[in-house]
Amino acid sequence: MHFIDVIIPIPLQKLFTYSITAAEANFLKVGMRVAVPFGKSKIYTGVVFNIHENAPAAYEAKDIEQILDESPVVNEYQLKLWHWISEYYMCTMGDVMRAALPSAFILESETVITKNNVNTIDESILKDDEFLVYEALHHQSSLKIHDIASILDKKNVLPVIKRLIEKEAITVEEEVYEKYKPKLVRYVKLDPHYTAEVELHKLLDDLSRAPKQRDVVMTLFSISAKTKKPVKVSDLTTESGASSSIIKSLINKGVLKEYYIQRDRVEYSGEETEASKRLNEYQQAALTEIKASFEKHHVTLLHGVTSSGKTEVYVKLIEDVIQQGKQVLYLLPEIALTTQLVTRLQNYFGEQVAVFHSKYSTHERVEVWNNVLHNSAKAKIILGARSSIFLPFDNLGLIIVDEEHEQSFKQFDPAPRYHARDTAVVLAHMHKAKTLLGSATPSLESYFNAQQDKYGFVEITKRYNDVLMPDIELVDIKDKLKRKRMKGHFSDRLIEEMQETLSEGHQVILFQNRRGFSPIVECNTCGHSPQCPNCDVSLTYHQYRNQLRCHYCGYNSAMKQNCEACGGQDLDSKGFGTEQIEGEVKLLFPEHKVARMDLDTTRGKYGYEKIITALEQQEIDILVGTQMLTKGLDFRNVKLVGIMNADNMLNFPDFRAHERSFQLMQQVSGRAGRTEERGKVLIQTYNPYHNILQQVSTNNYIDMFKEQMDDRYNFKYPPVYKQIKITLKHKDYNKVETASIWYAKSLRQVFKDYVLGPESPPVARIRNQFHKNILVKIPKQQSLAKTKEAIMKINNSFMSVKDFRSVRVVLNVDNF
Repeated sequence: MHFIDVIIPIPLQKLFTYSITAAEANFLKVGMRVAVPFGKSKIYTGVVFNIHENAPAAYEAKDIEQILDESPVVNEYQLKLWHWISEYYMCTMGDVMRAALPSAFILESETVITKNNVNTIDESILKDDEFLVYEALHHQSSLKIHDIASILDKKNVLPVIKRLIEKEAITVEEEVYEKYKPKLVRYVKLDPHYTAEVELHKLLDDLSRAPKQRDVVMTLFSISAKTKKPVKVSDLTTESGASSSIIKSLINKGVLKEYYIQRDRVEYSGEETEASKRLNEYQQAALTEIKASFEKHHVTLLHGVTSSGKTEVYVKLIEDVIQQGKQVLYLLPEIALTTQLVTRLQNYFGEQVAVFHSKYSTHERVEVWNNVLHNSAKAKIILGARSSIFLPFDNLGLIIVDEEHEQSFKQFDPAPRYHARDTAVVLAHMHKAKTLLGSATPSLESYFNAQQDKYGFVEITKRYNDVLMPDIELVDIKDKLKRKRMKGHFSDRLIEEMQETLSEGHQVILFQNRRGFSPIVECNTCGHSPQCPNCDVSLTYHQYRNQLRCHYCGYNSAMKQNCEACGGQDLDSKGFGTEQIEGEVKLLFPEHKVARMDLDTTRGKYGYEKIITALEQQEIDILVGTQMLTKGLDFRNVKLVGIMNADNMLNFPDFRAHERSFQLMQQVSGRAGRTEERGKVLIQTYNPYHNILQQVSTNNYIDMFKEQMDDRYNFKYPPVYKQIKITLKHKDYNKVETASIWYAKSLRQVFKDYVLGPESPPVARIRNQFHKNILVKIPKQQSLAKTKEAIMKINNSFMSVKDFRSVRVVLNVDNF
């Protein structure tokens, strides 16, 4: 007997075992997809994890339905990585599979209904609704469940189908269908018959009576003469101004022949590639050091100040790896960044660059997946956001994690809650490849590892072309308010600097870490402010739609004219967001172009590109944005950066708030003055003497690192201790309360004082679910695997208590 263990895309603790025949065992390989029955209904796609001969003890193995692939779509490296992720981040293999595979690979079962053609039945025995379905099958060969639902205009159509089956009017079959269709492009060419000159003249004479058709043929000649490439139907219609019916009649006459070519959806359209830039002495020194450090360490941290030309160093390393015929993975935290980088890398490497992130359609992702799987020339360099670590690499030589300090590398929901930077290090290790972490403001974790000699360490301290670091000035808004020197949210200093920058023809970036118009609306009579009905937060006012929105669950309502509590008309907005800043700037600088970049303005696949391109081409004078702006974007003409309010970042209840604020402000500042002129940064704050702000203004990473590390040692936080955060959620407050106390008590029996909580988070209710957090701290010498084992034991016994079963538990390892 032969068996396979299958990963199914649902969260199961164990893998399920199915039985297969000897012939199937010979054909099947690990990493192929199989269709398997599970439970009463069907779940389709499973991935073969291993093939063996041990029958499961607890249940009788069912047979598989069918094999879906001829060769594996998932390779062994990936399965090893999936296994590591599920162990380390305490989730199931099914969770990882759902995150890793493009959704087109996870097939679905759809019931297909066809007319029973074997025997004809007396239609008079059918009821009205049955007759409707039966008649529809005369016009269509087959129907799916949802088609029948729309014909009968009701949801539950299964009883009708059941009756029709009993009356032998229809038959049912299961059909597995692929969601991926290659994109076909339609081309035309002149029929070979007319290539002889005599025939051609004859044709043109014949067509003289149909001038439009004749124009089409002439246009076809001119296009193919110009481009020497196959001619697309779409190009032909636009150039000749003819309708598609004219082209159709030419095809019917046999003058033109149509044919299709399969095209990749993600294409590189560019000229020949250019050579990469010469490095300056600092970059060259860094490159040599990185190579030397790779001899000793698998991972190296590159700490290069903003605008020091880290990308060019990466390019040189990529060139080396590609010459060895290996693949490179280039990870970026934010989709906005990929748009700028794609162009730069494609200039150097042409179509060897493939891009992979969530704004791509399923079809585009499948294409990239297949190119990587077959180690094709089109996917030597993968540029992507965090999910691209799941691609099927089989010959990885280098992983670059750019802006490695970014928190967007950590996935929070749903499981697997992995951190792409840490996972990349493991993935590179499996491939015996090297990892380079790059950042102007490294995370304390990475810098700490470099100091402990776990990672190699290389520094670039000078900006490219010896441009000076921007001049950073702190503006005390408390003092300015006293002296009545504020216009709205702008201090006189900021307005003055903006006027000067704009008059010189440079651009300005304003940073405000909140989108929307104002964070709260408050009634001046009774002090009531509108709350979200599902979460414990105030609603944010968005002016462009005149509505109040919740940034946690998406609830929205029209802006209220009078107070809901006392009925007063005196509603006032407190605090401010990007939208309000944008409005104020337009009033202060009416003759300049203003734009904003936040979650609301960058929806859609090319949302980012439009704004970034407009800024690069200097169509925008002042750009207002949230932290999307802080990433490593490169704008040549920005001279001034204004940070509207530094305090709301510093006063955030999180042990990383200070580190994050330093990184954010340092990164935003790095957008200023990237060419000859020295940039200027103004930071508005109520507390200019705050240590972090002083460290930002002197660009002093080392001091910040030392000070923050002292705190982390004293309070036992990462990177000194590891931590696992356990969140319990339920819509009934008392239930969560009891459950979390029980959970924390059980943890304390094992881990003593290293358990904090249960504690309500700052926003204690989201989407009508109350949250409670418990934190487990793990000292360096304590075994991580044993700790997780103990937590899983407690978790399992928690789940077996009947009262707690409805409480959702989220385990988050390294919850950075």
